[in-house]
Amino acid sequence: MDEGVSRPRVVVGIDGSPSSYAALRWATRYAGLIGGTVEAVAVWELPGLYGWSAPAVDMDVDAEEARDRMRRELTEVLGGDAFDAVQMHLVHGNAPDVLLRAAEGAEALVVGSRGRGGFARALLGSVSQHLSHHASCPVVIVRAEAA
Repeated sequence: MDEGVSRPRVVVGIDGSPSSYAALRWATRYAGLIGGTVEAVAVWELPGLYGWSAPAVDMDVDAEEARDRMRRELTEVLGGDAFDAVQMHLVHGNAPDVLLRAAEGAEALVVGSRGRGGFARALLGSVSQHLSHHASCPVVIVRAEAA
């Protein structure tokens, strides 16, 4: 491959839900087919952080714990060899905003159909629905695999 040519990026949103893990597996397979790289993005936000009554929290400890948990979960989902090929990003902020920024210039943005919250019967979660309307690249929405 030419040194001056960058590889296509596939960005995948991870939130610990079964559908986000299915999205991660889909993204790694797709990146392999197109000779691309995978950027797994997990977004964390402390509840009440922006309100005036937010508790005192050590942001570094929370980020470190979240990074360790993400590393363990991605290794379990993909296995050690595949995990080594994934670029892991843990970002503090609002999930839709962070994922839209991360996906700028990407080949595709891959997300699960539903995250950990919301209504169990909802076809799409609020984040995946928002991304499908506002992303500047193709969005792939992956449902969790049947048990």
